[in-house]
Amino acid sequence: MGAVVVRPSDGHLLLVRRGRPPAQGRWSLPGGRVERGESERQAVVREAAEETGLVVSVGPLVGRVDRDGPSGETYDIADYACVVEGGTLRAGDDAADVRWVDASTLRDLETSDGLVEALTAWGVVPPA
Repeated sequence: MGAVVVRPSDGHLLLVRRGRPPAQGRWSLPGGRVERGESERQAVVREAAEETGLVVSVGPLVGRVDRDGPSGETYDIADYACVVEGGTLRAGDDAADVRWVDASTLRDLETSDGLVEALTAWGVVPPA
């Protein structure tokens, strides 16, 4: 699952550069696995804080995709709209970097497979 965080003032999207597989070194949404006893929404809040230093509130489901994992498994990824409530932006946990990007910058970055296409299909970023 992941956090789709768009800054309302300018439409910038929050991305992390993944510090570990899968997609190590590529830019993606903050997110990760749901831990035992945790809901998807609780996991989004935890992962956003761990990877970005930001406290978020979770809104509606934006979209859901299946992605192949590095060992043949399939990841069911649910991405939720989130709003920043506090914290200080910093890369943490398994994020090598974190930043706000606009749609044109997003398309210039090396992103995780299918990220730009999914965000476009879901209406998060405008078509190129």
